[in-house]
Amino acid sequence: MNVLDGSLAEVADALRRRVVSSTELVTEALRRQSLREPALQAYKHLDPDRALDTARAADRMLANGSEAGPLCGIPVSVKDLYGVRGQPTYAGTARRLPAEWSRDAWLVDRLRAQGAVFVGKTHTVELAYGAVGINPHWGTPRNPWDAHTHRIPGGSSCGAGVSLHEGSALVALGTDTGGSIRIPAALTGVVGHKTTHGRWPTDGVVPLSATFDSVGALTRSVTDSAYFFGSVDPSWGAPSALLEHARGVAPAPLRLGVPRTGIWRACQPDVAAVIHGALAEMEAAGWQLVEMEGGLLDDAADLYAHGGIAGAECRAFLETELPGWMEILHPTVGRRLQAAPPRTSDAYRNAMSERGRMVARARVLFEDVDLLALPGALLTPPPVSDLADLDRYLEVNGALLRPTSPVSVLGLCALTLPVGFDGAGLPVSLQLVAPSGRDELLFAGALRAEEVLGAPARRLGEPPVD
Repeated sequence: MNVLDGSLAEVADALRRRVVSSTELVTEALRRQSLREPALQAYKHLDPDRALDTARAADRMLANGSEAGPLCGIPVSVKDLYGVRGQPTYAGTARRLPAEWSRDAWLVDRLRAQGAVFVGKTHTVELAYGAVGINPHWGTPRNPWDAHTHRIPGGSSCGAGVSLHEGSALVALGTDTGGSIRIPAALTGVVGHKTTHGRWPTDGVVPLSATFDSVGALTRSVTDSAYFFGSVDPSWGAPSALLEHARGVAPAPLRLGVPRTGIWRACQPDVAAVIHGALAEMEAAGWQLVEMEGGLLDDAADLYAHGGIAGAECRAFLETELPGWMEILHPTVGRRLQAAPPRTSDAYRNAMSERGRMVARARVLFEDVDLLALPGALLTPPPVSDLADLDRYLEVNGALLRPTSPVSVLGLCALTLPVGFDGAGLPVSLQLVAPSGRDELLFAGALRAEEVLGAPARRLGEPPVD
């Protein structure tokens, strides 16, 4: 097995033992990218020369030992919303953003200090305002699970999961406002973690919504996600500490709430059947499944869809920070932002007040359970060609946001992990949800779930697209 195919912990250990150098690792990652990129189109901007220079610097850090962090020498892709020193930021739009958006974002700076290697910028939906994953300006990454039809990869972090599959990165930085990490993770069969809002700073990341934006990563397994979180989070600083804590923090048996909600009722039958099959496996392994009332989740989904909070905040950002950008946006994004209420409007203030009331009620969801179970996505990712019609685009966009947006509205944290395939052979994902600030409990449950269900590589195998 190539060392690049190992877990993050295994790759990091191989780097420290000098079994492989970061230069060799990044060279292989770039080779895989060059083989698969014509088909998969993960990247807006690839930076191979700088990546190899950084890899050589990482090798020197590893030789020294004292400066090398847990992610030293690891190839990382970065969503084209993050500032990265020396790389352009377009935020998915047709025009490069001003130079201030090419300074290291907080999360990028944290990884750079550890010696991580930034391979390049992955595609995003314009200004992250969309869950489908289409970018008419720069191209839409291809969902790697269909070798014949160009299907959507999910958005807005649309190139992130694809970069993991092509082997050019072991960690893919994304952002999540209403589901923009979890949705592409669910549709491409990887793991996506939405951190609790405010846990990590969003400094240096082009904003969509200050109310909802969070930063984090897509990874190839829950174990890798926990390793990444433990490496970055200021509360831990070492993945071993987080993993040890996660194994002891959760009660046994874990109580998993399965809400009675329109989200489940709207789920495509074959998708729902696969997720319920995974839940049955977990129940057989000792999890306690608890049916519960989930109407608050439906209310939160409706507020995200119709309250206009994210659109109002993005519109205000454009008007104050990027004048003239509204006119160059593609209609699928521009028309929706133009229709968003102003931040000074009663509609925006009322939506924010309603959101506050919902957040105050969110604790009732966890009175009798530790975690919630929801679909990661409700449907088979459709072909890109089917979404040229704006009405159909909006229909799919709304369906993709429905299971993920309530988590954002209520201030919770969540993780999606793949559990099988739908009738069309595309990945199906389970979403685990934890209370606000309980990311460690979320990892405790997700790690146990992965122990029962198997890591994605074992449960799903490899996608057919090369």
